[in-house]
Amino acid sequence: MPRRRLLAGLGAALLAPQALLAALLPYRLIHEATDVRFTFLLRGQPQHGRIPVSAARILIDPQNLSRSHAGISLDARRARTGLIFATEALKGPGILHTERFPQIHFRSTRIRLGPDGRLSGGAAVEGDLTLRGTTRPITLQAALYRRPGSAPDDLGELDVHLGGQLSRAAFGATGYSDLVADRISLAIRARIRHSS
Repeated sequence: MPRRRLLAGLGAALLAPQALLAALLPYRLIHEATDVRFTFLLRGQPQHGRIPVSAARILIDPQNLSRSHAGISLDARRARTGLIFATEALKGPGILHTERFPQIHFRSTRIRLGPDGRLSGGAAVEGDLTLRGTTRPITLQAALYRRPGSAPDDLGELDVHLGGQLSRAAFGATGYSDLVADRISLAIRARIRHSS
Protein backbone atom coordinates (compact mmCIF):
# COMPACT_ATOMS: atom_id res chain seq x y z
CA MET A 1 0.00 0.00 0.00
CA PRO A 2 2.70 2.60 0.85
CA ARG A 3 4.49 1.62 -2.38
CA ARG A 4 1.32 2.26 -4.42
CA ARG A 5 0.94 5.66 -2.79
CA LEU A 6 4.58 6.47 -3.51
CA LEU A 7 4.22 5.49 -7.18
CA ALA A 8 1.01 7.47 -7.48
CA GLY A 9 2.68 10.51 -5.90
CA LEU A 10 5.68 10.26 -8.22
CA GLY A 11 3.40 9.89 -11.22
CA ALA A 12 1.43 12.97 -10.21
CA ALA A 13 4.64 14.94 -9.66
CA LEU A 14 5.96 13.97 -13.09
CA LEU A 15 2.69 14.83 -14.83
CA ALA A 16 2.06 18.10 -12.96
CA PRO A 17 4.53 20.25 -14.94
CA GLN A 18 3.03 19.02 -18.23
CA ALA A 19 -0.46 19.81 -16.98
CA LEU A 20 0.66 23.29 -15.94
CA LEU A 21 2.27 23.94 -19.32
CA ALA A 22 -0.80 22.61 -21.14
CA ALA A 23 -2.91 25.28 -19.42
CA LEU A 24 -0.92 28.09 -21.08
CA LEU A 25 -2.61 28.93 -24.38
CA PRO A 26 -0.56 30.60 -27.13
CA TYR A 27 -1.97 33.76 -28.71
CA ARG A 28 -0.76 35.71 -31.71
CA LEU A 29 -1.04 39.43 -32.23
CA ILE A 30 -3.44 40.76 -34.87
CA HIS A 31 -1.22 43.54 -36.19
CA GLU A 32 -3.91 45.49 -38.03
CA ALA A 33 -5.90 45.80 -34.78
CA THR A 34 -2.91 46.75 -32.61
CA ASP A 35 -1.77 50.27 -31.83
CA VAL A 36 1.19 51.30 -29.62
CA ARG A 37 1.03 55.04 -28.90
CA PHE A 38 3.16 57.37 -26.83
CA THR A 39 2.62 60.95 -25.70
CA PHE A 40 5.32 63.48 -24.80
CA LEU A 41 5.40 67.16 -23.97
CA LEU A 42 7.21 69.36 -26.47
CA ARG A 43 7.60 72.87 -25.03
CA GLY A 44 4.71 72.03 -22.72
CA GLN A 45 2.37 70.93 -25.53
CA PRO A 46 1.31 67.26 -25.84
CA GLN A 47 2.52 65.48 -28.97
CA HIS A 48 1.68 61.93 -30.01
CA GLY A 49 3.50 59.14 -31.78
CA ARG A 50 3.32 55.48 -32.69
CA ILE A 51 5.72 52.54 -32.76
CA PRO A 52 4.81 49.31 -34.60
CA VAL A 53 5.15 45.87 -33.01
CA SER A 54 7.73 43.68 -34.75
CA ALA A 55 7.23 40.46 -32.73
CA ALA A 56 5.12 39.14 -29.87
CA ARG A 57 4.96 35.97 -27.79
CA ILE A 58 1.86 35.75 -25.61
CA LEU A 59 0.78 32.86 -23.38
CA ILE A 60 -2.44 33.05 -21.35
CA ASP A 61 -3.73 30.69 -18.67
CA PRO A 62 -7.52 31.26 -18.60
CA GLN A 63 -7.81 29.30 -15.33
CA ASN A 64 -5.08 31.29 -13.58
CA LEU A 65 -4.46 34.61 -15.35
CA SER A 66 -1.59 35.51 -13.03
CA ARG A 67 0.49 32.76 -14.71
CA SER A 68 0.19 34.39 -18.15
CA HIS A 69 3.23 35.94 -19.84
CA ALA A 70 4.04 38.29 -22.70
CA GLY A 71 7.14 39.23 -24.60
CA ILE A 72 6.87 42.11 -27.09
CA SER A 73 9.38 43.73 -29.45
CA LEU A 74 8.82 47.15 -31.05
CA ASP A 75 10.50 48.40 -34.22
CA ALA A 76 12.06 51.66 -33.04
CA ARG A 77 13.26 52.45 -36.58
CA ARG A 78 9.63 52.88 -37.65
CA ALA A 79 8.62 55.14 -34.75
CA ARG A 80 6.64 58.17 -35.93
CA THR A 81 5.29 61.40 -34.49
CA GLY A 82 3.02 63.97 -36.13
CA LEU A 83 6.02 66.26 -36.75
CA ILE A 84 8.78 65.35 -39.22
CA PHE A 85 11.54 67.13 -37.27
CA ALA A 86 10.40 65.49 -34.01
CA THR A 87 10.41 62.06 -35.67
CA GLU A 88 14.00 62.54 -36.87
CA ALA A 89 15.09 63.77 -33.44
CA LEU A 90 13.28 60.84 -31.79
CA LYS A 91 15.23 58.29 -33.83
CA GLY A 92 18.56 60.11 -33.45
CA PRO A 93 21.40 59.43 -30.98
CA GLY A 94 19.99 61.70 -28.27
CA ILE A 95 16.79 59.72 -27.79
CA LEU A 96 16.10 56.24 -29.27
CA HIS A 97 19.38 56.00 -31.23
CA THR A 98 17.74 53.54 -33.63
CA GLU A 99 20.88 53.01 -35.71
CA ARG A 100 22.48 51.31 -32.71
CA PHE A 101 19.33 50.07 -30.92
CA PRO A 102 16.72 49.20 -33.58
CA GLN A 103 14.41 47.28 -31.22
CA ILE A 104 12.65 47.99 -27.93
CA HIS A 105 11.78 44.92 -25.85
CA PHE A 106 9.30 44.25 -23.05
CA ARG A 107 9.10 41.00 -21.08
CA SER A 108 6.48 40.51 -18.37
CA THR A 109 7.71 39.27 -15.00
CA ARG A 110 4.50 39.35 -12.95
CA ILE A 111 0.77 39.73 -13.52
CA ARG A 112 -1.19 41.35 -10.67
CA LEU A 113 -4.93 40.76 -10.91
CA GLY A 114 -7.53 43.33 -9.90
CA PRO A 115 -9.48 43.04 -6.63
CA ASP A 116 -12.11 40.88 -8.36
CA GLY A 117 -9.44 38.40 -9.54
CA ARG A 118 -9.62 39.57 -13.15
CA LEU A 119 -7.27 41.26 -15.58
CA SER A 120 -9.19 44.53 -15.32
CA GLY A 121 -10.26 46.97 -12.60
CA GLY A 122 -6.88 47.58 -10.99
CA ALA A 123 -4.88 44.82 -12.67
CA ALA A 124 -1.26 45.46 -13.66
CA VAL A 125 1.51 43.86 -15.68
CA GLU A 126 5.00 44.23 -14.25
CA GLY A 127 7.95 43.63 -16.51
CA ASP A 128 11.35 44.60 -17.82
CA LEU A 129 11.63 47.20 -20.57
CA THR A 130 14.84 47.34 -22.62
CA LEU A 131 15.38 50.65 -24.39
CA ARG A 132 18.72 51.84 -25.81
CA GLY A 133 20.31 48.69 -24.37
CA THR A 134 19.25 49.60 -20.82
CA THR A 135 16.76 47.41 -18.95
CA ARG A 136 14.54 48.84 -16.22
CA PRO A 137 11.38 47.60 -14.48
CA ILE A 138 8.07 49.09 -15.56
CA THR A 139 4.48 48.61 -14.41
CA LEU A 140 1.59 48.94 -16.86
CA GLN A 141 -2.08 49.15 -15.90
CA ALA A 142 -3.84 46.31 -17.71
CA ALA A 143 -7.24 45.16 -18.91
CA LEU A 144 -8.18 42.06 -20.91
CA TYR A 145 -11.61 41.74 -22.55
CA ARG A 146 -13.54 39.26 -24.66
CA ARG A 147 -14.67 40.65 -28.01
CA PRO A 148 -18.11 42.35 -27.88
CA GLY A 149 -20.90 39.88 -28.63
CA SER A 150 -18.76 36.80 -27.96
CA ALA A 151 -19.95 33.97 -25.72
CA PRO A 152 -18.77 34.01 -22.06
CA ASP A 153 -16.49 31.02 -22.71
CA ASP A 154 -15.23 32.21 -26.11
CA LEU A 155 -11.57 33.12 -25.63
CA GLY A 156 -10.68 32.90 -29.33
CA GLU A 157 -10.04 36.64 -29.67
CA LEU A 158 -9.29 39.06 -26.85
CA ASP A 159 -8.69 42.80 -26.59
CA VAL A 160 -5.82 44.00 -24.41
CA HIS A 161 -5.40 47.55 -23.09
CA LEU A 162 -2.19 48.63 -21.36
CA GLY A 163 -1.13 52.04 -20.09
CA GLY A 164 1.66 53.58 -18.08
CA GLN A 165 4.52 56.06 -17.93
CA LEU A 166 8.29 55.98 -18.07
CA SER A 167 11.20 58.32 -17.53
CA ARG A 168 13.24 58.55 -20.72
CA ALA A 169 16.25 59.74 -18.70
CA ALA A 170 16.23 56.42 -16.82
CA PHE A 171 17.14 54.77 -20.14
CA GLY A 172 19.74 57.35 -21.15
CA ALA A 173 17.43 59.04 -23.70
CA THR A 174 18.24 62.54 -22.46
CA GLY A 175 18.48 64.45 -25.74
CA TYR A 176 16.58 67.74 -26.18
CA SER A 177 15.79 67.92 -22.46
CA ASP A 178 15.35 71.69 -22.80
CA LEU A 179 12.43 71.09 -25.22
CA VAL A 180 11.00 67.67 -24.35
CA ALA A 181 9.77 66.62 -20.88
CA ASP A 182 11.19 63.52 -19.22
CA ARG A 183 7.89 61.66 -18.67
CA ILE A 184 6.51 59.65 -21.58
CA SER A 185 2.99 58.18 -21.45
CA LEU A 186 2.18 54.87 -23.12
CA ALA A 187 -1.19 53.63 -24.38
CA ILE A 188 -1.35 50.21 -26.01
CA ARG A 189 -4.42 48.61 -27.55
CA ALA A 190 -3.97 45.16 -29.00
CA ARG A 191 -6.10 42.33 -30.31
CA ILE A 192 -4.84 38.78 -29.88
CA ARG A 193 -6.11 35.51 -31.33
CA HIS A 194 -5.71 32.01 -29.90
CA SER A 195 -3.37 30.02 -32.15
CA SER A 196 -3.97 26.34 -31.40
